[in-house]
Amino acid sequence: MNTWVLLRGLIREQRHWGDFPTEFQREIHGSNIVTLDLPGNGVMHHAASPLRIEDMARHCRNELESRGLAPPYYLLALSLGAMVAVSWCMQSPGEIAGCVLINTSLRPFSPFYRRLRPGNYPRLLWAAAHGDVARREKLILQLTSNRADTQARLVERWTAWQNQYPTSRANALRQLLAAMRFRAPRHKPSVPILVLGSERDRLVNADCSHRLASAWHAEAVFHPDAGHDLPLDDGPWVARQVGLWLNGGKIGDKIGGEQASEVIIATTQNPRQP
Repeated sequence: MNTWVLLRGLIREQRHWGDFPTEFQREIHGSNIVTLDLPGNGVMHHAASPLRIEDMARHCRNELESRGLAPPYYLLALSLGAMVAVSWCMQSPGEIAGCVLINTSLRPFSPFYRRLRPGNYPRLLWAAAHGDVARREKLILQLTSNRADTQARLVERWTAWQNQYPTSRANALRQLLAAMRFRAPRHKPSVPILVLGSERDRLVNADCSHRLASAWHAEAVFHPDAGHDLPLDDGPWVARQVGLWLNGGKIGDKIGGEQASEVIIATTQNPRQP
């Protein structure tokens, strides 16, 4: 049974994966899915968020060891979580059988104004300073999902989770600072990597994932209309692309009659099947 470690982004916790782990297991049979909270979020909300992405990666490695879960692992990670996954691949490539990076943005491949769309700065600053949890969670949903109109009940759940395990403003800023400081290697880590992106990501410019895939000669495929939280907007599609990638198939398929845009770049590495 292959262990898949799922990592989320800024001020998100493991429950924000929603139905995705179930959708993933339907496609990737025999997978053992582990969802981790980064320090400062979820069940670890009392802990101080590290100021370095590298330390977040070390935390994840130590957490899996404490649970008795030995490598190799597969990683599937979104946004800031994908930075943690990249750092993990740099630190201990032998532990990673394959890595799926979703809607991430990394230095040195993309400038700051593409890594976070400038029009979102005022809204994000307001969200960080505002004490109304429900309004903040509603804004986050609007920024990260292109299906927000059909996901209204999520705001209630997300608000309840934040009230139960609140991410402090200090930890939110520490996570943001860690993300801003992180710098990925110019050359791809020696780990099989799949890049998934959303062409209509309204939080981060999709060009960031395009540039990353091109620089690292990694396979990549882009959803035509999902938002930043791609597993939320179309989890079955994500699982399907991962399944095709694992089995050496041609990634990309039609969604509602529209062809997913693809960047298929030749690579000599296939995911390692332990």
